[in-house]
This record gives sequence, structure tokens and C-alpha cells, in this order.
Amino acid sequence: MNILKFSRLLAIFFILFVFSQATAAVSTAPPNKPAEISINGTSISLVYESIPILQGQIFASGKNYNINRVIDKKDGRVTQLMTFTTLRPQDSIKIQGKIFSGQESFPCEVDRRDRGLTVVRHSSGPSHSRLNRAVYDRSRDWVLSVDHNPSVRITPLSDSASGRTYALKITGSEIIIRFRPRYYQKHRGLKYFEPWTYRIWPKPIVGWCSWFAYFSKITEKNIKKTVDVLSEVLLPYGYEYLQIDDGYQRGQGLPELWLKPNMKFPNGLKHLVKYIKDKGLKPGIWTNVAFNQMDFAEKNKDFFVLDKEGNPAQGNWVDISIDGSNPEAINRLVRPIYRGLKDMGWDYFKVDALRHLRYEGYNSYPDYFREKQKDRVEAFRNLVKAVREEIGRESFILGCWGIRPELIGIIDGCRIGTDGYSFAGLSQYNSFNNVVWLNDPDHIELSPEDAYRSTMATSLTGSLFLLTDKPEVYRTNIVDPAKRAAPVLFTQPGQIYDVDPSRSQNLHLVDTEVTGSGPRLFDAGRTPTVHLFLLEINRPFENWVLLGRTGGEDKNIPFDELGLDPSKEYYVFEFWSKILLGSYSGEFAPGKIDPHFNCQLFCIRKRLNHPQIIATNRHITCGGYELDDVRWEDHILSGKSRVIQNDPYILYVSEPPGYTFKEAHCIGAKVKKIEKTGMMQKIVLIADNNGSINWTIEYINN
Repeated sequence: MNILKFSRLLAIFFILFVFSQATAAVSTAPPNKPAEISINGTSISLVYESIPILQGQIFASGKNYNINRVIDKKDGRVTQLMTFTTLRPQDSIKIQGKIFSGQESFPCEVDRRDRGLTVVRHSSGPSHSRLNRAVYDRSRDWVLSVDHNPSVRITPLSDSASGRTYALKITGSEIIIRFRPRYYQKHRGLKYFEPWTYRIWPKPIVGWCSWFAYFSKITEKNIKKTVDVLSEVLLPYGYEYLQIDDGYQRGQGLPELWLKPNMKFPNGLKHLVKYIKDKGLKPGIWTNVAFNQMDFAEKNKDFFVLDKEGNPAQGNWVDISIDGSNPEAINRLVRPIYRGLKDMGWDYFKVDALRHLRYEGYNSYPDYFREKQKDRVEAFRNLVKAVREEIGRESFILGCWGIRPELIGIIDGCRIGTDGYSFAGLSQYNSFNNVVWLNDPDHIELSPEDAYRSTMATSLTGSLFLLTDKPEVYRTNIVDPAKRAAPVLFTQPGQIYDVDPSRSQNLHLVDTEVTGSGPRLFDAGRTPTVHLFLLEINRPFENWVLLGRTGGEDKNIPFDELGLDPSKEYYVFEFWSKILLGSYSGEFAPGKIDPHFNCQLFCIRKRLNHPQIIATNRHITCGGYELDDVRWEDHILSGKSRVIQNDPYILYVSEPPGYTFKEAHCIGAKVKKIEKTGMMQKIVLIADNNGSINWTIEYINN
């Protein structure tokens, strides 16, 4: 073998070795131990899992400063601290460098602020917020943070398949840096959170659920009618899923009762799947883990949880409990249901009564599992794991209902509260969304009281979004907020603590609950305590924020409390009323909430010294969804947008002093109307087809 061939083979083996190591690193658990700290002169580095996660330089105005290192270990929680303190109060220290992390990392807050507005924060695209004091790496479950007091700026630098890099700048007389491995698993107490074993569902879920529209009276006929209306009216706006709920099955028990529907569905479930898919939608289906065929249970007692007398144990809402510690029970009673539904083509699976199986079924009979020497939590997980294995990771599982911490890593989404929509849980479990799972606040009814605020809050937080009205509602004007709130953008939380901790602080009680009749202390509540929802939009051409307000007594909203630079000036545009409030520095007054909308949505953009996009009407993100590009060059404002056929697309453009509108052009749509109000130009475009358009607006510089 010549040297050239040997070199090539060596190179191939090296690539395969590196690839195998990288693959192994993804699937193995990160160590629950401190990082390695190296301080050499003015250089500082932190290394975790043999990978540098922080590299920087230390600059001090005084000659001397103290460095202290502390490692605290308690109840499996590891906290590593580095403290840098000046010897004189007038001196300061600056640490400047870079943070290196995985592709699932994001800047955030990890420690609650003791003052200021109470705001739930999310971000579409890597956050640039001035509120961020930490970087959390989901894939390895570590967080690197800076304590309050010194000034901190964390700025995204690069994003690639190999990871993300952030610029870090800290300035103060006392700096405390904390490293916490296994943050959600150990520090937040989520035992089953192992993000290195699963990925978050990659795309938001938006669609329709039949439950409040028809309850258990659903029929094949009214589902088809809904399919027709949804595909015509809402599919172009991003509504993809149609989920049928309780009412199609012949009973709750043996697999055949689920796979062959009742007389209301004469053509069968496979026919319905085809009908849904042929109209461009994705089919979803409700199932239930309850079992109510006592005659079968009496003959097959080994398949079920037994009471002290050796009879199948019974409980409210779950009837008889399938024993998840018995593989034969799972193979006979669980797997065939989901294998059969998957083979029919169902893509989305809502698995109900899980709380009742856990509480009334397993927690209420600990002696049964103790005598079998089986762990009842593992038995519970085994049953749902079987569902996952049969439908695959390519299908979505919604765990229903209430918080299910023992199913983390198995289910894709969790119905965090009780029946009926409530945005209270969006602040009580905000840190879980798109980190642990996808939060489901339950389906939305487009009532005059709640249509605007429920669609807005759900979309701004990147949560699971399902409507549940009768289809004729979608041919009325009340459908407009639903159109403007979809699609939902993929978001990451701006805080990895829960803004309202009243529910999540009681999660430990899940192990001792014996009834699921009604919400438990840890389930998402019905009464909102937080009324401000912030979504940060970060695009290559511009960054801006959306602030949704559902109530509260805030008379003034400071920009720095929203993570914005208080020294800058900002346009504030109210989306629902399409009113430009004005241009402000420091803070702005939101005013009273219009009872027609029952909420406000402010688009806040930094004011530039030339004409700029203030907002668009297509989506509540004011361009965050459909704007692909915006440029200002040679007195021309131009951009590229994705629009919907015959849906008027409106550009709201600022016209500061010194500029005069000349004309507007568009390729792919017609300019239907141009109207100026105050300092804002309103340009209406209408396209004959769905797709991209290119628009230009020319100005004369006075």
C-alpha cells in the first residue's frame, strides 16, 4: 500500500472516529460536577466535559483584586462560584470574553429580579435582551450566569450546526459567576429531564380540536365539514392539525374498541385520515388510558392493578388500571391500539386520563407494586413509553391533563391545566415551554371576550395552539384574531425560572396525590397573576419586541424593563387598533385597554433616522413571521414578504421629517391604497396568489 492510499485511509478512520465520539457525546449523560477553572495571569477559562465553555480576559482599574472559588454540593445540586472583588470601592473589574455552548443554547435570566415589571419573556431567534445574565445549554443542561449588581451584556455572535457562541462583557466592583450543571434535573428537581436523550418538537402545533365544538357527539359528517372549512379558511394562515376528540370509539378497553369506530363513523378511521390529508391537513386523534371492561379484567387479573382483596382496583375516571409493570399487559392492551392508529396514518396523539392512572390507579395502591417489587412510577412511564415506541418520534404525543413531570422525555407536549383555556399557566410554567416540552394551555374558543387575548398570549409564548369552535364560526369576523396569531413561531424562554412560581413550587406533591378530580396545587391555575407577555424578534435585518398586555394597572412601561436600551428612542404601535401611539424615550404609557379587544399588543421598534417599517398587519409579530428581508438604500425602502391570496397586506411605514413619499411598487401584488396618517404611511397590497412579493417605497430627501 502506498503512502497516499494509507494517508487517505487514515483520514477516513479519523473522520469516523471523530463522528463516533460526537455521536456518543450526544447520547451520554453530562457529569454532575464542576467545570475546570484556569486563571493564568489575566486569562480565565472554564472547561466542562473537556470543552471550553468560557474563555476571557480580566481587566482591573486597580492593581489588586481578590479571587475566590467556592463549590457547594447539596442534595445532588452542584453550584460552582467564582468571585472577583476589588480592594477599593472606587475600582472596577471587567471580564470580557466568549461563551461557547451547544446548538440548543440560549441567553436568558436564571435568577429572579427583586424589582421591576413582572413580564413573561420569550424570544424568536437568539435573544439580544439587555436583561439576560446567563446562557443555558439545553442539550447538556448547564447554565452559566452572573449574579445581580455588576452590569452584564451577553450578545449572540455565531450560530452553526456545531454550536452557538456569545460575547460576554461584565463590569463591576464585585463579580460573581455561577456554573450549575444538571440545572433543570437537579436544581429544578425534574428527575426525568434528560435532554441529551430527546429533542423538543421542532415546529409549533397549530390547528383545531373537536372537544368544545361537539364534545362526545362528534360524527364523521361534522368532522368532514370542519375539514372543509378549515382547509379553505384557516389552512393558508398556518392551521395544520385537525384532532378528533372523545366520541368516535365504541368503548374504552380492548384495542378493537378503539380501532373500529362506532356507527357515527360509518366509513372507518382510515377513510377519515385520508379525507383530512387530502385537504392538506394533518390528522390527530384522542385516546384514553382508562379501561372499563370488567368481564375481561376478571378473567385476566395479571394485566391490572389489584386491590387488597385481589380484585381489579377501580378508580374515578380511570375505571380499571392497566399494570404498566407487566409487559404482557402492555403488549396486549396498549401497543395494538397505537400501532393500528399509526398504520392508519394518524400523526398526532392526545393521550388522556394520565393523571387518573397515576393518582387513582397507581398512587392509591402502593402495596400492590411494593409486593411485586416494582416501581409504580416506572410502571407508569413504561405504559406511555409503549405508546411512544409504537408511533415513533416523528409523531406528536400530548399528555393530558395536568402537569406530568414523570413523563418528561416521553411526551412532546403537556396539557398544563384543566379543561378550558387559561393563559395563567403560561406564566406558571413559562420555563418549561420548548425546554422540557411544549406547553398546552388547552383549546381556544373565539368568544368576543377572549378571542384576541387568548390567541395573542398563546402565540407570543410559542405554546401549543388549537381552536375548538364549530366551523361556521370561522366564516365570521371573529376569526380575524385567529388568523393574525398563526402560525406560531418557535420560541425559547427568556427566563428559566417560572415568573409565577405558585404552582411549580408544589410539584413534589405529585408523588402523594390519590385523586385527580379537579386541578391539583401544582396544575396550572385559572386566575392569571401576570399580564405582560414579551416576545423578542431577532432577524438578520432588524431586532424588535412585541409586548402583549392582558390587564394590570401599569401606567407607564419603562423600556429598560423590557430589555431595551433606555437611551434610545422607540416607535410604539398598537397592533389590534392599528394606531401609532408615537415615538418615546425612556418609557411609554399604554393607556386603557379597549373592551372590544380586552388586550393590547404593542410593537416596539427602535427609531431610525430614515423611513422604516413600523409594523405589518399579516401577523401579530408585525413582520416577524412573513418578512424575509428589509433594506434602506438610496432613499428606497424595500423588502420581501410572504403573503396570502386576496388577503390585504398592509405596510405601516414611518415618515420622519426631511423625507417625502414619492411612490410605491410591488412585484407579485398590486398596490391598492396609499394613505398617510400623521407620521405614518399606510400601504395596502393585494396578491392574486399565495407566495412571496417584492415591494419598494421611494422617497425624496427634502
